[in-house]
Amino acid sequence: MTTSNVPEPAGVPDVSAAPADVEAIRLLSAVRDQLSGGLLPLEIAGAAVARENARTAVEQLDDYILPRYRSLDAPLLAVVGGSTGAGKSTLVNAIVGHPVTRAGAIRPTTRQPILLHHAEDMPWLETDRILPGLRRIIGTPVPAARMLPADQVGADPDPALIASIILLQDDAVPRGIAILDAPDVDSISDENRRLAGQLLAAADLWVFVTTANRYADAVPWKLLSEAAARNISISIVLDRVPAGVEAEVSADLQGMLQREGLGSARLFVVREFQLDELDMLPEAAVGDIKSWLGEIAASSESRAAIARQTLAGVMSQLANRTDAIAAAMGEQTASALRLETYVDEAFGQAEDGIQLAVQDGTLLRGEVLARWQDFVGTGEFFRSLESGIGRLRDRVGAFFTGKPQPVDRVEKAIESGLHAVVVDQAAKACETAEDRWRADPAGKALVEAGKFGSPSQDFSDKVAGQVRAWQLDLVDIIRAEGANKHMTARMVSFGINGVAVALMVVVFASTAGLTGLEVGIAGGSALVGQKLLEAIFGEDAVRRLTKRAMESLEQRCESLLELERARFLSWLEDVPEKQELENMNQHSAAIRRLAREQGA
Repeated sequence: MTTSNVPEPAGVPDVSAAPADVEAIRLLSAVRDQLSGGLLPLEIAGAAVARENARTAVEQLDDYILPRYRSLDAPLLAVVGGSTGAGKSTLVNAIVGHPVTRAGAIRPTTRQPILLHHAEDMPWLETDRILPGLRRIIGTPVPAARMLPADQVGADPDPALIASIILLQDDAVPRGIAILDAPDVDSISDENRRLAGQLLAAADLWVFVTTANRYADAVPWKLLSEAAARNISISIVLDRVPAGVEAEVSADLQGMLQREGLGSARLFVVREFQLDELDMLPEAAVGDIKSWLGEIAASSESRAAIARQTLAGVMSQLANRTDAIAAAMGEQTASALRLETYVDEAFGQAEDGIQLAVQDGTLLRGEVLARWQDFVGTGEFFRSLESGIGRLRDRVGAFFTGKPQPVDRVEKAIESGLHAVVVDQAAKACETAEDRWRADPAGKALVEAGKFGSPSQDFSDKVAGQVRAWQLDLVDIIRAEGANKHMTARMVSFGINGVAVALMVVVFASTAGLTGLEVGIAGGSALVGQKLLEAIFGEDAVRRLTKRAMESLEQRCESLLELERARFLSWLEDVPEKQELENMNQHSAAIRRLAREQGA
């Protein structure tokens, strides 16, 4: 047999789906799209099995369900499958009456699946209507004498032929049925085993070949059990049965089929024969099988019944798979919500920590306090506050006529202190969230994949930028509030940046209760700032300024923390949301209804 690349395909026959099927095709296409969308990103118990279910479901939708729904009148696909050395290729050769595929002792011998078909069925098969993932290659029959003997079959397939299917026209195959010689289901090649499973899943009809000494093997029975679950039309060929034991062996196999729910499967017994010089069985050995296939092909009613039976069974299996996938999606969603809660709690604590540090006087200590004292006066200025608040007004008035220290030192100290608080709280939040994710099975793999334990590399720079932006916000707020000439004159003597610094100091102690001399130096600092602002704007305006300044700072801190929070949550973006889960449940119920309709 020689091969050549597929020419431009002829159009398939015009077999539009019936109106009732259009909705089914739309539904199944939507299911296919949803299943291929990576619904199960979290590495939790059962996720790997559910992902494999989704992959298999997509493959079967592509290879069988959607093609069959779109064209119920298309030829049946009869896949000949079985174990290594069971005689599949020999059986196929015998069915068509001459050698068309290799058979031999070196395994695997079936490299690329060979699809035998009648000439008039070619338009149905040469496109990607079925098995769209396999490239089509047109095969040309050659004399049997030129076929490679078994001992010359190489161990490695031609890379150009991998993921392909060979179409071979042979009019010995009756019109209405195509026969596909599949790789071994227990092949030593992983790719061959996977391909064999894919082909069997795309079949309307299985012709399952086993032998008298291998029919109880585990691998074939695993596939046969799946066939029973799908209610697929299936026949069993018991090959190489020694003379005299046919009744005994076939009775034992029939009992096994009955116990596995395959009692209705057609059983054919092929006695052990000496092959001729072309490795062919005598025609009489497969007469019953040929007659059975011919009867099916000749009757459109028989073909339709088999197609609908298999389609109903496959749809029921698909509904079971989507049920299981929906359950796995629900577990993923619940796990993601739990992980999100951990992150929300950690960053909520960070937000509270920043707010507390801003309001409890923490930022009025150390370097900030020293620079503020330098700005508004000496240490004696603050110590004088202890002798009575009545002198404060005089001090404030003197301040406006004096020459305060440069304000930029206070601004830098505030910037540094505020920066340290935000970075520290964000670092604690990242560490806490990572620890909680690591302790949760759903989050452990995510922690290993990402670096969460500390803020992102550029976070410190972003904090510095936001603090400076906040200081500029305060300048804008003060300018807007001090628009009349009288207040502007006062601000000129104090400096608008100086007024902004005073406002920052008031913000840092505005709700901590630091309103009396008894709270010490920090309280005195805030009180000076308060009186300075009141002297310029009045008490009501100071309250408005303080509120707006606090709100601006809170918004900027929240936005900074949200950046780090989002870094965690970005790893949960692919987890299905509630609506997706509801859609899958609805799809599953609809698929089950379609299965009942096909089986009716």
